[in-house]
Amino acid sequence: MSADELVDVVDEDDRVLSQATRKEIRQRNLRHRAVYILVFNARGQLFIHRRTPTKDIFPGYWDVAVGGVVAAGEDYDNAAARELHEELGVRSVSLRRLFSMRYEDPSNQVRGMVYSCACEGGFTLQASEILSGEWMDLDVLLERAQHAPFCPDGLEALRLYLAKLEAARQAQLR
Repeated sequence: MSADELVDVVDEDDRVLSQATRKEIRQRNLRHRAVYILVFNARGQLFIHRRTPTKDIFPGYWDVAVGGVVAAGEDYDNAAARELHEELGVRSVSLRRLFSMRYEDPSNQVRGMVYSCACEGGFTLQASEILSGEWMDLDVLLERAQHAPFCPDGLEALRLYLAKLEAARQAQLR
């Protein structure tokens, strides 16, 4: 998505208020929509990737989720499929919508939708957005995130995902 493409500006309840360019979204820290896709392989490893230094937010950081900003008028499901194809070259994978989330920090306000999918690789990485990627066990990833720069919104999506898994596990034990 280029700096001039339009993005929906949304309120705290995810209602569209107006539209702005991606550049304006970043400059004015306007709340917008984004998608986060956790890509797992059959061994339960998560695909993580290193963002290019030219990204408009969190340049050069590691990210645990494929995804990005939802375009103006686009719905979450179509945005997730588009992002998965653009960033990894993957089309024929079933995306599972998991939950919505809110994320805010001094430079980013997001209403997001988190997805997961299972895929074994063979990715074609989008060179303008991804420097490299690798499969990682979750325990190793959580340790690395303590020392390396990771996108905080992606980590929040993963934290919520893991919390929901643990809550479901605890409910089964009762």
